[in-house]
Amino acid sequence: MTTPLLLLALALSGLLAVVRRRRRRRAPARAVIVSPRKSTVVARDGAVRSVQSAELTIDQADLERLWSPANLENLARTYWRFLSRVTLGLIRVVYGEHERSVVLLARPLRLLRFEAPEYVLEPERGTVRWRIRDGLLVARAGRGCGFLAIDVKRGPVSGDGKATLQIELEVANFYPAIAVGFSMPVYEATQSSIHVLVTHAFLLSLANLDLAKSKVGRLATATPPAAAPSSNGKLETPAPRTPA
Repeated sequence: MTTPLLLLALALSGLLAVVRRRRRRRAPARAVIVSPRKSTVVARDGAVRSVQSAELTIDQADLERLWSPANLENLARTYWRFLSRVTLGLIRVVYGEHERSVVLLARPLRLLRFEAPEYVLEPERGTVRWRIRDGLLVARAGRGCGFLAIDVKRGPVSGDGKATLQIELEVANFYPAIAVGFSMPVYEATQSSIHVLVTHAFLLSLANLDLAKSKVGRLATATPPAAAPSSNGKLETPAPRTPA
């Protein structure tokens, strides 16, 4: 119980700082949480699926400037940067050649370990996915089963030149160690609640249009699918040998 409660305290303190920063400046876009009321579902075998969504209203000119393979990779990096900032740097992301790990202070306290990211790009949609390998927060029986994904989809443009983006962050087929060690209600009251709070704060922060620069830049020179579509209209990249 100690680690989840500590994470909750850190997340809430970080969220307060984010709210204060957002109040001091006007964001160039508008973000609204549109997650379903029951955004987290637990299957009979204990697998968790949690989907948090937001709608971003943005000037069409800004959207055209940002809509590129490179910025999908930058969005992935932005999520990890936000996770570190919202926990005041106590939760860190450690990069490896074939993986990335979310750690509490140092590598021995590895909360989650992911495979390197995979990307799928379509003319109107982009997805980045990290497969969950293991970690202290993953039940032994659930290692290698789940994934974390960010999905971005373009919406229609209104008559006043405003465009919409649907942004979704999904965790699926995740087997929490807390549910096994304690109970599912304990997991829902701690780790699950923290995840929803932090994810909503991340989605709202995207209204600032402040994307972090990828540490690798694998997609920096990629051609958008709309310009040079493959046979199925998609640009798919396997998990890279170095993280994004």
